[in-house]
Amino acid sequence: MIVSSSYKTDIPAFYGRWFLKRLAAGYCLVVNPYGRQTFRVDLTPSAVDGFVFWTRNAAPFAEALETVAARGAPFVVQFTISGYPRALERSVIEAERAVAQARDLARRFGPRAVVWRYDPIVITTLTPPDWHVATVAALAWSLKGAVDEMVVSFMQPYRKTARNLDAAARAGGFGWRDPEAEERRDLVARLAAVAAGEGVRLTACTQPGLVDVAGVAPARCVDAGRLSDVAGRPVKARAKGNRPGCDCAESRDIGEYDTCPHGCVYCYAVNSRALAHRRHREHDPDGEFLFAPPWAGAL
Repeated sequence: MIVSSSYKTDIPAFYGRWFLKRLAAGYCLVVNPYGRQTFRVDLTPSAVDGFVFWTRNAAPFAEALETVAARGAPFVVQFTISGYPRALERSVIEAERAVAQARDLARRFGPRAVVWRYDPIVITTLTPPDWHVATVAALAWSLKGAVDEMVVSFMQPYRKTARNLDAAARAGGFGWRDPEAEERRDLVARLAAVAAGEGVRLTACTQPGLVDVAGVAPARCVDAGRLSDVAGRPVKARAKGNRPGCDCAESRDIGEYDTCPHGCVYCYAVNSRALAHRRHREHDPDGEFLFAPPWAGAL
């Protein structure tokens, strides 16, 4: 089993102590947010084939990564570095710090252990297409040799996402829009060419309309092949995407929605920033759940 930690929240940045305690315990509990079923996820070394960690700040997770490495489990860090203005990303660490962390991870664990995510792409009056091209060019140059893949996707304007962006736009005096398919394809082609110039391959996450653009391949964010390269041995997992167009390997995610206090206004995993901050404050690092709903019982 591959464990995803977590595309629902930033466990490395905010919940590393909980993760270490759950490793020591050998399990954690997870609630399905739709069906309310409670699942026990086995975290013992014999049960876990590898980990995928998702973060915007890996520094607080240094001890956890060393612990996972000492257990012999391969891992990949999906590291989001976008350099967006504060109006869009209120409390994310500076891009320069994130780049330094990614380079350090590559030095310690190898470049196949780090994937750069420039995700999601958000088109606003603060971040028009040319801004993205210039930003990716600068970041790709800074990350050269430390990463070999850049994952992109365009923001999905879910109802909660549009509501949060509208509120941020009113407060920050900017506008945003959902670009048409042809504009997306044109921008991704430009980004792919820029990234390729620094030895980085661009992949698109769950957006089939982009993968026939020159220089673009489908992303596998939970990638058994990459984990195999990190491990130096085969890591087997069947393909089982999370949604249409997803080419990921089967995994079990141990995160929880509405628990990340980064405050990115475009985030699909946070309905309310106030709720995310409250849940972060109320988090119990000794708990079996990352955040246990009141109706969830232990198994």
